[in-house]
Amino acid sequence: MRRYFEIGGLIAAVVLVTFGAVAIAMSIDGRNTVGNELKQQQIVGTADMTPAGIKAEVQKAGLKNVSLPTCSVANTSVDSGARARCFAEYMRIHALEATGGYTYSQMGMYVAKPGTPKAQLMPGGGTSNAQFAALDPKTQQPVSNGARNVWVTETALTTALNTSYLASQLSLFGIVVGVALLLAGIGFGVLAIGGALRNPETALGFHRKPLSTPKAPAVPVA
Repeated sequence: MRRYFEIGGLIAAVVLVTFGAVAIAMSIDGRNTVGNELKQQQIVGTADMTPAGIKAEVQKAGLKNVSLPTCSVANTSVDSGARARCFAEYMRIHALEATGGYTYSQMGMYVAKPGTPKAQLMPGGGTSNAQFAALDPKTQQPVSNGARNVWVTETALTTALNTSYLASQLSLFGIVVGVALLLAGIGFGVLAIGGALRNPETALGFHRKPLSTPKAPAVPVA
């Protein structure tokens, strides 16, 4: 039975080492893919993408209760997940500046025509009621709210950037898991090859009390 355990330990070691190596290789490939895809977009941070620079812009725009980024990608190529996440944070601030501090749900779908009742206006401007929308003189169709479209575009781009960050972090996690599997597999192999199952003493053997040796019977003196 002990022999079967040793063989099982060797098989487990090979499987763990194999899985660990594959996990590391796949994670590195995924991380490189994220970096290469970001490089192809040729994204470079603007000069104001520093904590100090964006703070001055927010104060100038009069935005309130806005969470400011603490990272910096000013004049830096966005070629990693961390930089993509940082760039996305600054994009959100720029979108808020363009919309006056209002988000998608606070703005109407259309530009409101003059005289629109207050009840039909959204807090961020515009209206979602086509009856009170301004009409394009050429098409006679409701005019879309440009500020709201800016937010839609910003959300789409930042979602893609944040997805790159997520993929980068998952790749890093895969590398950590792969290393753990490698170490576990090597440990199994060492124990199996080293004959740990054949050794009656354990690593915690110092906790065990030694068995008392029976005393020899006293020999009577003549």
